[in-house]
Amino acid sequence: MPHRDEIRFILNGRDVAIKDVGASQTLLDFLRLDQRLTGTKEGCAEGDCGACTVLVGRLQDGALKYEAINACIRFLASLDGCHVVTVEYLSGPDGALHPVQHAMVEHHGSQCGFCTPGFVMSLYALWMGTPQPTVRQIETAVQGNLCRCTGYAPIIRAALAVNQYGTPAADHLNTERSAVTARLHALRDGRRVITGPADNQAILPADVDDLAVVLTEHPEATIVAGATDVGLWVTKFLRPIGPAIFVGHLDGLKSIALTDDALEIGAGVTYSESQDTLAHAFPHLMDYWDRIAGWQVRNMGTIGGNIANGSPIGDTPPVLIALDAEVTLRRGTTTRTLPLQDFFIDYGKQDRKADEFVHSIRVPHPKPGQVDAAYKISKRRDEDISSVAVGISVDVTDGIITDCRIAFGGMAATPRRGAQTETALRGQPWGAAAFEAAASALSQDFSPLSDWRASKEYRMTSARNLLRRFFLEHDTATAHPVQLATA
Repeated sequence: MPHRDEIRFILNGRDVAIKDVGASQTLLDFLRLDQRLTGTKEGCAEGDCGACTVLVGRLQDGALKYEAINACIRFLASLDGCHVVTVEYLSGPDGALHPVQHAMVEHHGSQCGFCTPGFVMSLYALWMGTPQPTVRQIETAVQGNLCRCTGYAPIIRAALAVNQYGTPAADHLNTERSAVTARLHALRDGRRVITGPADNQAILPADVDDLAVVLTEHPEATIVAGATDVGLWVTKFLRPIGPAIFVGHLDGLKSIALTDDALEIGAGVTYSESQDTLAHAFPHLMDYWDRIAGWQVRNMGTIGGNIANGSPIGDTPPVLIALDAEVTLRRGTTTRTLPLQDFFIDYGKQDRKADEFVHSIRVPHPKPGQVDAAYKISKRRDEDISSVAVGISVDVTDGIITDCRIAFGGMAATPRRGAQTETALRGQPWGAAAFEAAASALSQDFSPLSDWRASKEYRMTSARNLLRRFFLEHDTATAHPVQLATA
């Protein structure tokens, strides 16, 4: 197939075309070292602190959408056909402060200033999409931005006051939207992109069919979707990832469909893109989804990538296994579908051949009488990795637990169901006694390890308490079940 050998995108107001872009070259290094756009800071280099936040605009269903992302773990090659906006682009032609910057100054939202550009960019993305945000929406938008000296209260006050200094309609990302959209359409030539040296090559397939071909040609390649995990392989472990096949741009992996019997999600759908549809189909996942990393990571990370990675502490597998999800894999022109719980074989090992990729995930709709919940325990409430995660799905008919699916992450080498725990519940009358028996049975299913996230004793105690919490929050025998505050 004819291919292009350069990455093309818009950086602030100008077109950029770069040859020899290696798979492991990050956007942050390009901005700071090559372009000298040093307003974008390097802090953690792992997508946690938000100092490197920039906006990336991309075409989605033909329309231009901007999202806040972490430049430190975003690879430059993945930006083909995008519009990258840094903090330097916010000022007006006369150098005047942007409304978000003005609000930060007036409400004393900055002390040392190192984190401030990242906060500004996150609040800018929020303001553009939600001009009148609530405090909760602001808090969610800055989950991925750490401040160690100012404190969040003045930053939140600044976010509430941005409209005093300007309106989104007058912002140049809106006034230029039609022109930028046309420029991005012109960059889309439908060709495969191959760039970089042989040992660090970046490959962008033309479409999903081309991905299948490329993976057959390069079965040893690293597949990169959102790079929220692979990015750390480079920045923290200095691991080579080339050749790397980038798939985040493939529209064919970004479908979301509600059918009569299931929700079908393409493997390339990000957490943010899936959230509204998931909340409609499975309301119990709304709060849980907000606790997956921070906003920037949710804008990049994909559900398919979280599954394909196979981490025992991945946030999505436990809740999806509990919902009886299936995963479809593609190899060449053939596909196969298996229960998600069977995809995870052992630590670091999944039922996926080298030239096979995760194509989509299917989650059946809840049945009548099905009671669902998803819980996560972590050291920080927001933007933290799981110590324990659990998905619980219980079928109740006439006060009897007729079936259940309970899957844990962080309790074993893979995300896994608790067979004995489920057995303790099946056929039992709904009540505290049944869930106490299930909590006792957990030790027959799991022997968790101690690590820096949690001790084995803490994990087991937390897992048992989450079963008790599920009963208290969903007790069908009382008109007023216990509800723990989530805000």
